[in-house]
Amino acid sequence: MFSSLDISIGFLLMALLAEVVGTIGGFGSSVFFVPMAGFYLDFHSVLGLTALLHVASNASKLALFRKGLDRKLIVYIGVPSVIFVILGGWLTQYIDTGALKIVLAIFLIAFSLFFLIRKNIVIQPNKTNAAAGGIFSGFSAGLLGTGGAIRGLTMASFNLEKSVFVATSAFIDLLIDTTRTVVYYQNGYIKKEEWVYVPFLLAVAIVGSYIGKKILERMPQHYFRRFSLVLILLIGTLMLFQIDA
Repeated sequence: MFSSLDISIGFLLMALLAEVVGTIGGFGSSVFFVPMAGFYLDFHSVLGLTALLHVASNASKLALFRKGLDRKLIVYIGVPSVIFVILGGWLTQYIDTGALKIVLAIFLIAFSLFFLIRKNIVIQPNKTNAAAGGIFSGFSAGLLGTGGAIRGLTMASFNLEKSVFVATSAFIDLLIDTTRTVVYYQNGYIKKEEWVYVPFLLAVAIVGSYIGKKILERMPQHYFRRFSLVLILLIGTLMLFQIDA
């Protein structure tokens, strides 16, 4: 067992790593943060703290990548995302957390393997696919705590300029996370004793986003995208071993 101090330090360092890699890879920090935080906290607490981390994270990204927003994508992807994140968050009350962890682990493994193998997969940039991406990413974010990978893939098909991509994705994510924070709070997932993490998570979000931005400016994106997919695969595999244990 970890002591409370060990948990605090390990938890925050893990959150910082998730924020840096999530910014670089373009998937957002939750795809890394949720499974890694599961080694420290129960699944419902992880959902609550993930939402709080993401609110701070995306506010930071909007400040750092402030070259403009794509209003059409905010409507086509953001609106269905917000609607379905409420549904996903509400359903977490009625689904066994062990089952949710299994679903998340399988999702991470399948997602990473698919895009490592199918490197040139293409999604047509139309309104229907944008809305579908918003629905699935919002529902996944509410139910499993992570939906950025699905939304990132959808937005990538629109070939946006890098800063517009990040700013627009961050704005949509901010809408999703503000909404699910309210839902999780009402569900009792954000406990009083865990509020102590909030100022530290804010600092982690700002520092991690800044470090990720600086690395992203200097290194080829495709290299880090592949690195991110491999890391997602490893995390998903570790989660399955943790569940079996």
